[in-house]
Amino acid sequence: MSQQYSPLKQALAQAGVVLNERATATHSMPWFVRGVQALSGWLAALFLLGFIATGVVWVLESPLAALLVGGLMVLGAYTLLRRSPDSDVMEHMALAFSLVGQLLIAWPLADALSFSVGLGWALVIMQMAVAWGMPSRLHRFVAVVLACLALEFSLAASGLTQVASGFVVLALVGLWLNEFRWPGRLSDMHAWGVGLLVGMLMLQGVAHAGQALWLGSFVELDALSPMLSRSISTALAGVALLWVAHTALSRHSPSSSVMWAAYGAALLVAVLAYFVPGLSSGIAVLLLGVAISHRVLMASGILLLLAAVSAYYYWLDISLLHKAALLCVLGSVLLALRWGLQRWCFAITKRGEHHGR
Repeated sequence: MSQQYSPLKQALAQAGVVLNERATATHSMPWFVRGVQALSGWLAALFLLGFIATGVVWVLESPLAALLVGGLMVLGAYTLLRRSPDSDVMEHMALAFSLVGQLLIAWPLADALSFSVGLGWALVIMQMAVAWGMPSRLHRFVAVVLACLALEFSLAASGLTQVASGFVVLALVGLWLNEFRWPGRLSDMHAWGVGLLVGMLMLQGVAHAGQALWLGSFVELDALSPMLSRSISTALAGVALLWVAHTALSRHSPSSSVMWAAYGAALLVAVLAYFVPGLSSGIAVLLLGVAISHRVLMASGILLLLAAVSAYYYWLDISLLHKAALLCVLGSVLLALRWGLQRWCFAITKRGEHHGR
């Protein structure tokens, strides 16, 4: 029996898929033990950084020295992770050192570029390099979240407020739909995907609140037309929705009429999302979670949908009576859609049973 499956095992091993993990894996520590280790790593890093800061305060006065010391701290964090890849203490200590090093690098950049578009893109490139190179899932996750915030700042500085959320949801869909394309970096793909998801939730929350980021006072938010910004963001989210719909439907080989109906519904949602910001993103994330059976993505999609509809209802400039009528119509439409989908699924099931006989 083992000789029969040896070629399959060899092929899976070459693809980076490990078999019999239960037999070789060690017993994982409880979450509270890992939490204590993470806390100890942060405390050790903070005490050590405080000790170092007493002697190198002059670094902040010299841009070249700040860049040099920041680069050395990031390099030191990389070395710690390489030498202790399975230690929670070292991982969190390295994260603290890396964040301080990145702050030291960003300090002279902010002084030289004066919170401009160039600063935002420089921070995006730095975070992308950290997300790609650091041998730690936690580092990659944090770097991707910071890259999303830096992208929002850089685009807002260009006058394209809230366009970053469209780019992030498109990258999120593309990453999760291709998570098994590189089996050797599956763990990295998951860290990047979760980072994009958290960044997406943060950007949508800021957008629904009607506020810019905490750096919004440093940029000119009215450099371009708000209509152009909303159009670009809506188009990017619509492309992401169409991508998810096409991928999910192509796996089941539906008829051409069903495909075109799905495309039409996705386009209709994309058009409506211009008036209800975040609608396409929420549906795209929800469908993505259903397509790949990912519960966190499904829950996040539902949260994004609720936030989009709630924000639209709150900012809608009509009377309460008209708002109540609108909710009644929306509820009726949703119930009708549920009834239609149930009938459609029942018809498909009966048709499959009939062909099976």
